[in-house]
Amino acid sequence: MEGMKLTKKSHACVRLEKDGRTLVIDPGAFSEGDAAVGADAVLITHEHADHFDEEHLRAALAAEPGAEIWTLKSVADQISAAFPGRVHTVGHGDTFTAAGFDVQVHGELHAVIHPDIPRVTNVGYLVDGGRVFHPGDALTVPGVPVETLMLPVMAPWNKISEVIDYVREVRPQRAYDVHDALLTDLARPIYDRQIGALGGAEHLRLAPGESAVL
Repeated sequence: MEGMKLTKKSHACVRLEKDGRTLVIDPGAFSEGDAAVGADAVLITHEHADHFDEEHLRAALAAEPGAEIWTLKSVADQISAAFPGRVHTVGHGDTFTAAGFDVQVHGELHAVIHPDIPRVTNVGYLVDGGRVFHPGDALTVPGVPVETLMLPVMAPWNKISEVIDYVREVRPQRAYDVHDALLTDLARPIYDRQIGALGGAEHLRLAPGESAVL
């Protein structure tokens, strides 16, 4: 199987490359301003600013006239007028092809932050039949084999026991940390040790800008 290049950007954003084309997921406000520049397609999991930043999308679509965006309705409603004909609305169960990547949509709601905070919609993206799964801000189990799980390691809505149990339930071959901007360098070894020892899968971490071939 041909290798796919995974590049970690800050926080929840990742870039996937194969066959000379690039797919970017969640270039939000915590990610670099050029995180999506050069992308042929961009996927957004939900409306929170650390995953969705309109200026980052403007930079990407200006740099690549053929670039398009796939996202759920709550985000599409905010940007469709700004990018006419380039925004596609998707939801749970949908399948589509973006920049040569086959994508399946899984999930419907953001994880609970607090019972007093209304839950927004959230979708995860399963890429190329399970080679990569990015769940956004939810612990969605796609119900199919996953090679590489993008693991939301630290967030206001999770705790490490839930993260470990999520890895156990998805059972990926490997899990790379995302959603890590709130995790200090001092605490990272604790997370690395506990998730690696208890999750049942290879647990890996890339610094922003680092890449791996899957």
